[in-house]
Amino acid sequence: MARMGDVLAGFHAAWEFESDSVLIRFERGIRTPKLFQALGERRIPLDAIAAVTLTPGKRGTVVLRAEPRPGADPLMEAATGQLKEGSDPYRLVLPAERETLAEYYADELRAMIATNDPGPAERYLVQPPETPLQFKAYDGKASFDGKSVHFRWFWTGASSAKWKAGDQGFAVSDLCGVEWRSPEVFEGHLRLLRRDGVPQPPQADQDPAAVVFGLGYGPVHESLPFAAAVLAAVRTGGPSALPESTEADTGAGARRDPADIADRIRHLGELHEAGLVTDEEFSMKKAELLAEL
Repeated sequence: MARMGDVLAGFHAAWEFESDSVLIRFERGIRTPKLFQALGERRIPLDAIAAVTLTPGKRGTVVLRAEPRPGADPLMEAATGQLKEGSDPYRLVLPAERETLAEYYADELRAMIATNDPGPAERYLVQPPETPLQFKAYDGKASFDGKSVHFRWFWTGASSAKWKAGDQGFAVSDLCGVEWRSPEVFEGHLRLLRRDGVPQPPQADQDPAAVVFGLGYGPVHESLPFAAAVLAAVRTGGPSALPESTEADTGAGARRDPADIADRIRHLGELHEAGLVTDEEFSMKKAELLAEL
């Protein structure tokens, strides 16, 4: 029988077996996928696992994988099957010579989850990434403090529809879901699904409730944990844990940096000179920015 504290180490991660869970610790080496480094470690309760497989891998390896129950892990729910195989946090890749040992632990895990319901979980069983979180998209900066999501537009990247709508703030209670489309595919974006039923433009670059990705913007290891944290907060119907001391470091506090305001006014001036903003729009938006100082 597997003993509490037994550890099975593979490439990029090690699984520690507990009585009611598997603690996955990811390496932080330069070759480790960035998503694994961002996750650090994750505790997967046994009742969040539907099945366990052991299959041949590439180049003399074997792959031990735990199959999460649908709806048990907000990270996998947000990913909706878009993660590349090498970035799947439920895969443990081992040298082929350790196959016998891997088979032993696979059998042990199967015995421990034998009575599990493989169907959808009624609630998230795996903890979401901790807030606060933020990342840079192509057209704006997204931040989440556990209570609300803020989009601050970049004048050089945001569409006219977005800068005319102004910077956005969405309370968790006003959302019903999150749509994440990987930055590694065409038209990658993060879209907040609103509870009020207001029609949202199909194109993310026109939707003030979405930020669009692009080459170097909204990378998986930043935008996916962000999407998972928001999704978990939405599903649980309230904010995720947020230390009081961090509130001042996010949201409105970050918007009052004089250098940042000056830079945004400069970009607004460039749009005005290019004829993309009317005199009235320029004056109104400039006044709004100055009011943030």
